[in-house]
Amino acid sequence: MNQNTKPSFIQPLVLSILLATTISACSTAKTSSNAPNANEGNGQTTSTEDTNNSKDDAQNPIRKKQIESDIRAREQRNNIGGNPQVRSEEDLESEVRGKLEANIPNSKLSVDAKNADVTVSGSVANQAQLDKIKPLALQIKGVKNVLVKAAVKP
Repeated sequence: MNQNTKPSFIQPLVLSILLATTISACSTAKTSSNAPNANEGNGQTTSTEDTNNSKDDAQNPIRKKQIESDIRAREQRNNIGGNPQVRSEEDLESEVRGKLEANIPNSKLSVDAKNADVTVSGSVANQAQLDKIKPLALQIKGVKNVLVKAAVKP
């Protein structure tokens, strides 16, 4: 059989990776499944579901370690492949979302990044959590400015 006529498993693999990357790039990063979309109003939430479930936010140590490991892995990948201080918008959204999820329990936050500027919207349980958002987001390499549109909603 000629090499050109053999079916190749590489083409479907490459196409599925591209499709998964495209789909994941289209969504806004959120700290919980019922967090508002980034383009929604100032701290407005659309659901009153209880988010005390540790699957939705980082209440257990294992999930927190996973989030921190993901942030470190993205930083290492970026250090190898380019400028350590420049991140893609998707990486910034994911890293900031992870940092907020790990450090602000039961939050309903969404993260949007454009040109190293991060916008965080949604709601948190108290003023202390609201005050943590900007310093936590600025800990992520590549974040230059943070706009907090979140509100306190106990």
